[in-house]
Amino acid sequence: MNAIDFFCGGGGMTRGLLDANINVLFGLDFNPSCCNTYEHNNHIPYLNYDITNITGDQLIYEFPVLKDTNELLMVGCAPCQPFSRLNRNDPNKHQSVNLLNEFGRLIKEIKPAHILIENVATIKRRGRHILNKFLEILEEEQYMYDSAIINAKDYGVPQNRKRFVLIASRIFEPHIPPATHGPNLLPYVTVRRTIEKYPAIQAGEENIEIANHKAAKLSQLNLQRIMNTPHDGGSRTDWPDELWLNCHKKNVGHTDVYGRMYWDLVSPTLTSKCVSISNGRFGHPEQNRAISLREAAALQTFKDDYVFEGSQVEIAKQIGNAVPVQLAYALGRYILNQHMVNNTNENGDK
Repeated sequence: MNAIDFFCGGGGMTRGLLDANINVLFGLDFNPSCCNTYEHNNHIPYLNYDITNITGDQLIYEFPVLKDTNELLMVGCAPCQPFSRLNRNDPNKHQSVNLLNEFGRLIKEIKPAHILIENVATIKRRGRHILNKFLEILEEEQYMYDSAIINAKDYGVPQNRKRFVLIASRIFEPHIPPATHGPNLLPYVTVRRTIEKYPAIQAGEENIEIANHKAAKLSQLNLQRIMNTPHDGGSRTDWPDELWLNCHKKNVGHTDVYGRMYWDLVSPTLTSKCVSISNGRFGHPEQNRAISLREAAALQTFKDDYVFEGSQVEIAKQIGNAVPVQLAYALGRYILNQHMVNNTNENGDK
């Protein structure tokens, strides 16, 4: 099976599909800062295109293999920011709100055998009209599909990350694959199992022997705050009064901010600011710093030899915005297996 990965970012989905033995032809994304990370790790072309300005015919001209649509999977993990609960504004006014349906336009033009999309769970509520338009496209093109809100931790990702997933096919009737981890299944993968192996570093320090094992600098005040946050799940509510922020004195707000991760649980959802203690429960369970870029990548199930390139801010975005590799692998493996079963049955009938 061949695949093309739209909105590919730093390559989490691509890497998982490759690990599932799916031949990814190229990734496509509007963000040039992801190019080096994507190409150097996956050895696949990164098309720095704006999806609104390309057509299916253009892509088929560049990659004639796309004509064999019966062997093609199209993946579209459109930017989730318009529909995220972190976006306080009207999602309809966000510049990225219609990108899912641009992906739908290309589906109509290329007509792949299979489709996979992933987005934030809140797309079903905040992006309902966009999602419904996309579903109408699938129905018009006679695709069978299934969708669900799943949690990445149920598929071996050491992270509490709820996502909307949809699988569509015109070859077989798809179903969202069942969980592999959880009660009566394999145990959840914990923060301890994932990041305890990395050498200790201080805030602002980098271990040059391990790629991207670098922690953000902390001001003296924030260093005092993390030092006063109890190990293994402590929060800012444990601080002495003089360390509290004024805004938190008036309004408790999100208690996870400035908190530490728990060793023996999955991590919270990683975001594009996942290496900043002021943006979530992103403090190391024990050391007086935020998790490093490498630790964040590991919690997104990137292997240690997947090296991210760019500034610290750019790398954090590449990691936080990625589809966890292990989740992509589980979804890709399911689609490929069903594809092969269908081909076997067809060949047997003939």
